[in-house]
Amino acid sequence: MADLETLTAADFPAITLDDVRAAAERINGAVVRTPTLKSQTLSEMVGAEVWLKFENLQFTAAYKERGALNALLLLDDEAKSRGVIAASAGNHAQGLAYHGKRLGVPVTIVMPKTTPQVKVSQTASHGAEIVLFGEKFDDASAHARQLEKERGLTFVHPFDHPHIAAGQGTVALEMIEDVPELDTLIVPIGGGGLLTGMGTAARGIKNDMRLVGVQAELYPSMYAELNGVDMACEGDTLAEGIAVKEPGLYTRRIVAQLNDDIVLVAERHLERAVSLLLQIEKTVVEGAGAAGLAAMLAHPDAFAGRKVGLVLTGGNIDTRLLANVLLRDLARSGRIARLRIRLQDRPGALFKVMKLFDEKQVNIIEIYHQRIFTTLPAKGLITDIECEARDREHLDSLVDSLRAAGYMVTTVELA
Repeated sequence: MADLETLTAADFPAITLDDVRAAAERINGAVVRTPTLKSQTLSEMVGAEVWLKFENLQFTAAYKERGALNALLLLDDEAKSRGVIAASAGNHAQGLAYHGKRLGVPVTIVMPKTTPQVKVSQTASHGAEIVLFGEKFDDASAHARQLEKERGLTFVHPFDHPHIAAGQGTVALEMIEDVPELDTLIVPIGGGGLLTGMGTAARGIKNDMRLVGVQAELYPSMYAELNGVDMACEGDTLAEGIAVKEPGLYTRRIVAQLNDDIVLVAERHLERAVSLLLQIEKTVVEGAGAAGLAAMLAHPDAFAGRKVGLVLTGGNIDTRLLANVLLRDLARSGRIARLRIRLQDRPGALFKVMKLFDEKQVNIIEIYHQRIFTTLPAKGLITDIECEARDREHLDSLVDSLRAAGYMVTTVELA
């Protein structure tokens, strides 16, 4: 990075296809050459050819290794000996730490104090020095910049640098080499480094390649920037890997030149995409990594009939969160449900309801009674029954049966 240190991010020169190809040669053999495979089931589901690039199979489970390694290899010997620093609570931290240890480059990672312990431990396991500072990422980033100056370290930005973008662009080189007929790439956008690199490589090879970025509705930072609108960036998104409030100065300039469109996806589409990839492709993908498929689920008409390449950008998802996502998807599909039933508070009332569940062969998971906190008369009660059905039709059959027997039934819906 030494040749670019005197420039600000906004002034960095645009990368070229040759830069990406040089990065590919540089990192060859040190990152996994992940497969690009067609998903027949997903293709039929969305009405387009869907090709998946399994970047969740990298050693640290994310494409971030590519840019981090390219940046490390471009340091001069003096900078390597002093070491590097980054602010990250996610995949960039792990990729930089892993390859820094492998190359003998000291790595310091500044993380907010609120970072989950599992992420701290995973990054530390790769040999990095971990500094916990501040409550928010902005606090950690500012502290990293301060330590950069105090310790004479080189700051390795997670996205806003041409060396990082060139490394990320190698994903597109491999995809097009494996599947030359691709005509569309859907790329998740956080800070914009991946689309900057992939878009440069793809357009350099196929000038008519359609490039579509995707962001979570809760964090539409690049979308708002390029469309000149003011949109809030906040909330607990499943796609925390692309939950960036401020896109890069360098990347926003390049993305503005390259992209054909940026689409936004709701949380329900992100959850559905994570669940489908596990059920159909038997692969674990984090929310940000599933954003490309979420875009096709949310906007199917925009991609109908096209040959679409999706990058499964990361596989680091908390197991408890994954369990919640899978259960919520079962609820949306009608395979599990919570039915709220109004009963009279008298002996045998619940038994009569249970008989109908038995007749319909619907499994009961949990039962909750509510007598106190309800607007019903004192002799009435509300019963919530969590149950498991074969499918939506099976569940609807039970509800119809309950209503035919005179019960007031409502389904507790998910957002």
